Amino acid sequence: MTPADITAALQERFGAAVTPGLATALDPFVTVEPGRLVEVCTFLRDDPRLRFEMLNDVSGVDYLETDPKKAAKAGFDPHLEVVYHLSSFTHPGRRFTLKVVLPRWKDGTPGELPEVPSVAGVWRTADWQEREVYDLVGVRFPGHPDPRRILLADDWEGHPLRKDYEFPLEYHGVRCR
Repeated sequence: MTPADITAALQERFGAAVTPGLATALDPFVTVEPGRLVEVCTFLRDDPRLRFEMLNDVSGVDYLETDPKKAAKAGFDPHLEVVYHLSSFTHPGRRFTLKVVLPRWKDGTPGELPEVPSVAGVWRTADWQEREVYDLVGVRFPGHPDPRRILLADDWEGHPLRKDYEFPLEYHGVRCR
């Protein structure tokens, strides 16, 4: 199956919950509504035509342009994306990417972290990867089996890969900058 075939199979099954991305990109992708993510991932893993048995990576990306001159030219509203790179063992060389687009803040309330359902029940490797995205980018994963920080201390404030994050001057008496 080509990336266009995979996209068509997803749209046939999930309709408007899956939006075509760029099938000719280096990493062909679709965008998935957050509420349907687990269902889409389970389908991608279990359907014999697809069999994406491996979740290679989950990453978080902050699309915030802080320079006002560049923001006007950016062509997007500030948002976060959670990106899932998948591979198939059954169909060697087959790779596909899912993106979930989220607001920077849940319900537009500054400080309230956005959420996307955990896929740790679909691929166990998501356990650590989702924890890393939470820790560094600030996306919560309801349904995650162990939603603790993984890279930063439990009392660390904020999420350092958000583009508006301000590093503290010191942490527990140790200078940070």
